[in-house]
Amino acid sequence: MKRILLLIIAVFFFQAASARGVYQTPEAFLKHAFNGNIPPLSSVWLTKKKKQVITDILQHNPSFIRVKYWQNGSKTAWVLNEIGKEKPITVGVIIETGKIQQLKVLSFRESRGWEVKHAFFTRQFDNIGINDKQQLDKPIDGISGATLSVRALKKIARIALYLEQQL
Repeated sequence: MKRILLLIIAVFFFQAASARGVYQTPEAFLKHAFNGNIPPLSSVWLTKKKKQVITDILQHNPSFIRVKYWQNGSKTAWVLNEIGKEKPITVGVIIETGKIQQLKVLSFRESRGWEVKHAFFTRQFDNIGINDKQQLDKPIDGISGATLSVRALKKIARIALYLEQQL
């Protein structure tokens, strides 16, 4: 019985530890987004108005004063971070003509909520835009036990879509 309990505990910790990590580098994400030809880096500086909108989305002050993005024609790519529970989640977002084409978790550092990295979850963001109140125009189903990670990805999606509208 003791061995079985130790095995269960070991599996639990292995699962949590293996969830953390880098799933794709930002450079590889950008190469994929732009078929190997990464456009030059651009930046959006946060004006007072943009900072207020982003603060409203995040429900805290942003830790950045500019956001980097890459653009080729009507396609933009964004690499953004947001805290899940305690640590940042790095997410890549590809937007074309005001709609998300792909949202991908690039790095995950938490011990819980890692399920958001899977395509079954991130596919929900495909073809989503935002309305005039900076809310996603389609609902995103949550994942039990990953509430804070789900919220972080929804915030990132909203910020990327909002900033893309400001270009």
